[in-house]
Amino acid sequence: MSVGREAIGCRRIRPERRVNTLMEDARVGLLEPPRRLPPKYFYDARGSALFDRICDTEEYYPTRTENALLARHAGEIMGHIRPRHILELGSGTSRKTRHLLRAREARECGTVYWPFDVCREVLEETGESLVEEFPWLEVNPLLGDYSAGLAHLPRPADGCLYAFLGGTLGNFEEPEALKLLSELAFRMSPADRLLLGVDRVKPTSVLQAAYDDSQGVTAAFNRNLLHVLNRELEADFEPEAFAHRSLYNEAAARIEMYLVAEAPQQVRVGRLEATLRFDAGETILTEISRKFTEASVTRLLARAGLAIERHYAPDNQYFSLLTAVPQPDVHDPVI
Repeated sequence: MSVGREAIGCRRIRPERRVNTLMEDARVGLLEPPRRLPPKYFYDARGSALFDRICDTEEYYPTRTENALLARHAGEIMGHIRPRHILELGSGTSRKTRHLLRAREARECGTVYWPFDVCREVLEETGESLVEEFPWLEVNPLLGDYSAGLAHLPRPADGCLYAFLGGTLGNFEEPEALKLLSELAFRMSPADRLLLGVDRVKPTSVLQAAYDDSQGVTAAFNRNLLHVLNRELEADFEPEAFAHRSLYNEAAARIEMYLVAEAPQQVRVGRLEATLRFDAGETILTEISRKFTEASVTRLLARAGLAIERHYAPDNQYFSLLTAVPQPDVHDPVI
C-alpha cells in the first residue's frame, strides 16, 4: 500500500431483492430430474484457481481474444467516452480492466474505479494492488451480488463507464439477461456508457473444444461443483463417478455443460435430509454459455433500452466488444 494511503475497504451494497442460497437452489434443482444448478457455485477458491487455468489453455479462446481487443482498442474507447468513473460488474481481479486504466493514465486523467463483486478478500487485495500500480487511481470496492439488483449502487456523476466483460452475459437465460441489461439502462444517464463483452456463434468444433480442453482442466472445474456440495451441504458425491460433458445446442445457440452419472448411484445430501438416486447417464446441467450473432445481441440490447455505439471484433469474428448508449425513451426495468 502506498505511503499515506488508507487501507482499501468495501462498501456493502444492500440487495434490491432476495437471492437464493446454495441450499435453496439445491432443493429446487437437484431433488428431481432434470437436475441443474447455477454456475456461480463453481467459484470457491479451488474453482477460481481452476478457471484461471482454463483461461490459459490452448482451446479457451474467449479470455485471450477479449484481452487482445481491450489491449488494441482501450485507448480509442477511453478517448471517446472519457469517463470520470468506471463501475465494473463481476470485477474479479480486474485483470482486463487494467487496459482501460492504462489508457486513462496515458491521458493524465483522474479516474474513480468501482469494482463490484461478491468476495471481500479479492476486492480488497485487488484494490490494494491497483493503487500500487496506479497511484492516481481512487478505488471504491462494492461488495454484493449484481443478480440481487442494481438499485442501491452508487450513481456516479460526470460520466460513468459500466463494464460487464468476459462474456458473462451468456451465462444468463434470455429473460435474466434482459432484466439485468434493462436495469443497467434505466440507471444510466445520457453521458454514461456500457462496455460489454459477448462471445459469438462460431464453428461447433471450436466451441466444444473450448469447453472440453485436452488437459482436462474444464472437467476438473466442472466436477469441483460436487466438492462444493460435499463441503457445504454435507453430501457424499464421488466426483470421479461423474463424467464431464459439454455440447453445443445449435437451436439455442449455447454451450451446455453437464455432469453425467457413469453408473447407477445414490448420494446422500445431509443438509437437505435427502437421498438423490441417479441412473446411469443421468445428468446435472451446471452451466449454459449463450453465443451471439451481431444481430441477436443488437436485438437484446434494443429490448433493454440500449443501442450499440461502437463494435470491436477480431478478424475471425470470434468475440465482440461493444459500447452501448441508453436510449432516451428507456422504460422501467423489465420485471
